[in-house]
Amino acid sequence: MRVSREQAGENRFRVIAIAGELFRERGFDGIGIADLMKAAGLTHGGFYGQFKSKVDLAAEASRQALAANAALWRETIGRTRDKALNAVIGMYLSRPNLIFRAKGCTFASLCADAARQDEMVKTVFAEGIENHLQLLQEIVDGNGDEDRRRKSIAILSQMVGAMTLARAVGDAPLAAEILNSVRDELETRH
Repeated sequence: MRVSREQAGENRFRVIAIAGELFRERGFDGIGIADLMKAAGLTHGGFYGQFKSKVDLAAEASRQALAANAALWRETIGRTRDKALNAVIGMYLSRPNLIFRAKGCTFASLCADAARQDEMVKTVFAEGIENHLQLLQEIVDGNGDEDRRRKSIAILSQMVGAMTLARAVGDAPLAAEILNSVRDELETRH
């Protein structure tokens, strides 16, 4: 049965959104095409009508997930202009971001996997990192653009590193200790 262009577009969007969640939950290699399509309520055969390859889907799903993460940062910054940096740090280094991987930080979930992927996926992650750095540079104090960029890189790296370590130990007291320690350190220094 043929589907309309509109339905095909909706199906593609649904597959990308679900793949973004499942990749964050299980990793790029942790789920196959058949299971991704099943989760989207579609047949395995429809995959190649929508995507060139699983790498193509990984890039698109990562792009969408990173854009959603950046939108949450923008919303937080807009809501908390005077204390935006501490608000972003607090939102990022939180228990919900720790336990809800499928909707949480794409960097903490997939950076290690992205390093082993095709250049297309690495390019998407490079763009996502740049977008998040630009958001941080808008709210970080510093002596000029170069200083704000350097500080933004350090802050993003510390936040992603802390979340990655915390997720590695699960929802345990050590995870809370990691997140609280880094959050306190970042909020004190900046």
